[in-house]
Amino acid sequence: MKTFNMLLSSINDVKDFVNTVSKYDFDVDLTSGRYVVDAKSIMGIFSLDLSKPIKVEVHSDDAEAFMAEIDKFIIK
Repeated sequence: MKTFNMLLSSINDVKDFVNTVSKYDFDVDLTSGRYVVDAKSIMGIFSLDLSKPIKVEVHSDDAEAFMAEIDKFIIK
């Protein structure tokens, strides 16, 4: 499992992120405060506070391709 923080600052960022996550068959959870949502749910993501960084949990040990695709959203 990999954990990191990211920021989705626009509607297009959310759409691009969901489209990317949906291509993979492992689970990805997003956490904001006490709320946890499935990263493949666009409605779930919009229920989070997107003005703050979001904690991402990738439930896979083989996620290098996924990480490379979403690199632009990751806070370094």
